[in-house]
Parts: sequence; structure tokens; C-alpha cells
Amino acid sequence: MSSPDEIATTLHAYAEAWLAADLDKILAAYHDDIVLHYMGDSPLAGSHVGRAAVFEVLGQATLRSSRRLIEIDDVLVGRHLGALLAVEELGDPPRRMRRVLVYRVHEFRLRECWLYDEDQRFVDQLWSQEG
Repeated sequence: MSSPDEIATTLHAYAEAWLAADLDKILAAYHDDIVLHYMGDSPLAGSHVGRAAVFEVLGQATLRSSRRLIEIDDVLVGRHLGALLAVEELGDPPRRMRRVLVYRVHEFRLRECWLYDEDQRFVDQLWSQEG
């Protein structure tokens, strides 16, 4: 189990890489056994296991929604989990959306993520479009 210090270090480094659009550091932040849980009813919803599956669904999400990070509002750290409060633009025309990404960290890498959107119906519509 990760310590709060390990969670804080990992999430702050990941947030900095994401804000800088540093793809190498972003990709390196994911554990080999990452599990990504997308909520909702779109074709991308569900649990995606392993780097290849996670990178595929992240790519599809970006392609289908033209998502772009605007800012990280906050990094939250608890005893066992951490979270990023992010603002992204999604869609065309772009719409700002608050997103909460809850993470479990292992060995200073992102091991599991649950993504919660401010407007899940809107995200489901975007992610139901063919890329």
C-alpha cells in the first residue's frame, strides 16, 4: 500500500507532465498493470486492464472528444488514494468540463484510475461517436 507521500509525489509529477503535454513522462507514469475505469454508457465505458488497453481507450477518448487539458484545480491526497481535479475542454465547439480522476498508486506509478465527469451524458454522447 502506498504512503500519502508516495501518492503526493506521484500525482504532482503526473499533473506537471500532463500540464506540460510531456507525453514521455505521461506514459512513464502508468504502471504496467494499470486499470482504468470509465463510467457511463458509451462504448468506451468499463474497466480497461493493462497499458495497451488503457492507451488504446485513452487515444479513442481523445480522438472522439478532442479533449484538451486546461488546468489542474487541485491535487488531493488521502491515506490510500489520491485525486486530480481537472478542467478539460471537450467536443466541437469546445465545452469546459470538470473531471475528477481518483488514483491508486503503486511503486510511484499510477496503478488504478476511476474517472468521474461533471456531465456524464455529454461525455457518453461524445464517446459514442466513431473516431
